[in-house]
Amino acid sequence: MNAVIDLLKSHRSIRKFTERKIEPELLAELFAAGQGAATSSFLQGATIIRVTKPEVRAQIADLAGKQAYVESAAEFMVFCADLKRPGNYCAAYDMPFEGDYTEHFIIATVDVALMAQSLVAAAESVGLGICYIGGIRNNPGPVSKLLGLPRGVYPVFGLCLGYPDQNPEVKPRLPLSVIVKQEVYNEDGDAEVIAEYDEKIKEYYRTRTGGGHGITWTRQVATLLSEKSRPHMKSFLAEQGFAFK
Repeated sequence: MNAVIDLLKSHRSIRKFTERKIEPELLAELFAAGQGAATSSFLQGATIIRVTKPEVRAQIADLAGKQAYVESAAEFMVFCADLKRPGNYCAAYDMPFEGDYTEHFIIATVDVALMAQSLVAAAESVGLGICYIGGIRNNPGPVSKLLGLPRGVYPVFGLCLGYPDQNPEVKPRLPLSVIVKQEVYNEDGDAEVIAEYDEKIKEYYRTRTGGGHGITWTRQVATLLSEKSRPHMKSFLAEQGFAFK
């Protein structure tokens, strides 16, 4: 249809990178592209921590589940939701700080996601590859300590960025009829469509892993939602000042 739409539809996670560095001028442009994303109430509640020290990257890779590409990517950065920076100015204007409300947490977290995805789209448009690292939330406390994150800031995810050294297939997404509804939420016809999609995903996984597991999408998400997932996050966020009033 057009180059931008084709680009967005062709996203893949890249986990093998060449040794080629990203030029500082290009990296600055990518950060600026990320900044161009929408920000609720003009909060600008996202902060990026660029991690370049090999020893720190090695520790984060281990804390994130031994994901080696955290170390091998040309760039690794951590995207943080930041209520400290705007919160500093409550005192400056003699106003109470109410940043521990759930809505403020949502605003900052959404700001992070929008900024990251704008940066990612810009990066992919010039031939770079990316991989989001949600695994930093496996151990958010130690990661925060390594990055010197103060109260009011939490790490949402990491991002590997570099020139790809692999060319994986695009993972098929759910059919649009399942996720785009007219006027109201309904599930009419979804079961049949998802059953067909399951077969496509099973074949994708079987082929991608060279004859390995052929798990379906429904089995994968059922497993995810039937298990406890990072139960430490609630107490960690409270310690960081996100009390969810």
